[in-house]
Amino acid sequence: MKAKRILKWSATAVVLGLIVWFFIAYWTSTNDCERYTAAPTNPMKAIVYCDYGVANLKLQDIEKPAPADDQLLVRVRAASVNPYDWHFIEGSPKIMRAMGIGLRKPKHTRLGVDFAGTVEAVGKNVTQFKPGDDVFGGKTGAFAEYVCARAAGSVALKPASLTFEQAASINIAGITALQAVRDKGKVQPGHKVLINGASGGVGTFAVQVAKSYGADVTGVCSTRNVDMVRSLGADRVVDYTREDFTKSSERYDVIIDNVANHSLLECRRVLKPKGIYVLIGGGGPSEQGLIGPLAKPIKAMLLSPFVSQKMGMMMADPSNKDLTILGDMMQSGKLKPVIDRTYKLSEVPEAIRYLEQGHARGKVIITLEHNNET
Repeated sequence: MKAKRILKWSATAVVLGLIVWFFIAYWTSTNDCERYTAAPTNPMKAIVYCDYGVANLKLQDIEKPAPADDQLLVRVRAASVNPYDWHFIEGSPKIMRAMGIGLRKPKHTRLGVDFAGTVEAVGKNVTQFKPGDDVFGGKTGAFAEYVCARAAGSVALKPASLTFEQAASINIAGITALQAVRDKGKVQPGHKVLINGASGGVGTFAVQVAKSYGADVTGVCSTRNVDMVRSLGADRVVDYTREDFTKSSERYDVIIDNVANHSLLECRRVLKPKGIYVLIGGGGPSEQGLIGPLAKPIKAMLLSPFVSQKMGMMMADPSNKDLTILGDMMQSGKLKPVIDRTYKLSEVPEAIRYLEQGHARGKVIITLEHNNET
């Protein structure tokens, strides 16, 4: 009896301790926005946000960065918008806030990941890049006139045939598509591959990458995107407003799911016995809440050991090697970016709102003009 009382009081103490920790962590959650109140000595324009929500995005002058010994300073010419960005802007699903991005306020106040531009300066230990090189890649804080990126990080030389806008579209979406097809899906020549959400940023790249691997590709999209997806090389295009692919008699070796609008059991029905289901993405704005779309990958992880098919979620692994591969594929004509709309740096909030609607065809691009350009 005494032991039970001790356990009961111990459990209560733990719960109360967690509640106290949460409230302390919540109200002490802050960021470095105070540094933006002082006038910068060497200013550049950048998008910053000190509180969650698109309405809190601001274009302002901040201090221009200087490259560390292993970094290069890039004058950004174009950047691209990803669902990744608005997840951070909104702090959604809410569990992300408890996992380190900031409970009450965003811990990191800079946005944007994909960039393309020209190297302006390099650190003393950098040998693979030089001032004047055109590059593309990924680095937090890309919605700005300048960004510092590690030379050994996710950055590569831009193929001469690509515009800055095209190169800026590649990083997250292209790498995700490549790794989903090659590494997670293990696509081989002759495989039947279905790409659900074939008209979005990742989807448009995935259709082309899967075709380059010799797959028979079926793309799923809305009516207005059927011709576009077919032009990317899809062997068959399913208009989801008229047909449910999960009720088809077709069976697939690989399903790459960018939208997760069908249950796992429905997807399993059209997957071959040894097929692979690859879930990508974090769901739309209406699917967030506490854990949002994380419920589905958890279910897939729990289900996978009990079925013959492989089912799981993937997150892209930043790689300059894969950036180079994608750049070479574009240079050779095997891959072409689909760009829906372009916005100015001052219009990032509008670009985010458009992306949140979930109807972007391919990529949404941010273009930058520099006052010292002639």
